[in-house]
Amino acid sequence: KLMKNRRSQFKLKSRRYFSEDFKKQKVHEIVTKKTTIREVSMLYEIKSAILYRWLYKYSPDHPKQTKIVVEMESESQKALFYKEKVAELERHVGQKQIQLDFLEKLIELASEELKMDLKKNFSSKLLNGSGSTSRKNHSP
Repeated sequence: KLMKNRRSQFKLKSRRYFSEDFKKQKVHEIVTKKTTIREVSMLYEIKSAILYRWLYKYSPDHPKQTKIVVEMESESQKALFYKEKVAELERHVGQKQIQLDFLEKLIELASEELKMDLKKNFSSKLLNGSGSTSRKNHSP
């Protein structure tokens, strides 16, 4: 019973023939970008491979064996760009770390020279924004 039901649902499509004028018209619409291959394919239930065959046959701009490669940027160029960008950012971070290490050492030496802990005395004031960055006379 199931077999009969499945067989009755199977339907053969009738073979269709499209006139040469119709094919040329659709190719012209595709080439002039009035429509796309996908739209024509869906509208008329024509496989895109057949439409490409028409395109090769009726369009002087698309002879057979012509391959059009559209790329924004090759993957290797993108990878190289990002590799250079990462290296640049790593250099920048390295320079900032050297500056930070230098300033930390400067504060340490100044603390020893002045015999006071500059980090302890000034870091809380500077962090909350109440401290000034200008030099003040502080006596030990």
